[in-house]
Amino acid sequence: MMYQKTSHPYTLLYAFVFLVLSSSCTPDGHEKGWQPLDLLPHGVPVSIMAPPDAKVQTGNLQSVLLKDLTIQGGEDYHIQLFYSPAITNDIARLKNDQLQIVQDSRYFSRVVKEEVAGFIYQSVIDSTATYGFRFVKLQGDLELNFQTGMNQLFTQEEAEMMYEAVK
Repeated sequence: MMYQKTSHPYTLLYAFVFLVLSSSCTPDGHEKGWQPLDLLPHGVPVSIMAPPDAKVQTGNLQSVLLKDLTIQGGEDYHIQLFYSPAITNDIARLKNDQLQIVQDSRYFSRVVKEEVAGFIYQSVIDSTATYGFRFVKLQGDLELNFQTGMNQLFTQEEAEMMYEAVK
């Protein structure tokens, strides 16, 4: 009786890739231990990834239409969310409007990464590089505009992590 080898030639490769991917995550599933944070109790029907100790504060904008939330967790996580009734469903246009606002800033330096619904950018303030992001999402009849928190400096890695957390 002949013995026929039945293992797939890529079995070792698949096992290696699985091992690498699973070792880069914590048991919670995120490399920094961030977990889904439901913003519905704050009036926004969306979830984002956030540190377990993240605090959500309702902003104090005096507008009937535009509202905001601040989500902060530690030194490297500070997200501002502005939301209002959607005036269009054209995500690319909404993102381009945000890009124009950022590019008009006197501190704007360059776009680091750009996608259909968002971007990461660099600003230089007094020769110090800092990074931020903007990400636009439509949820129901709401337009959600996520960005890095104000009055704080972030590294490119920190901005990228927060950007991915709101996608």
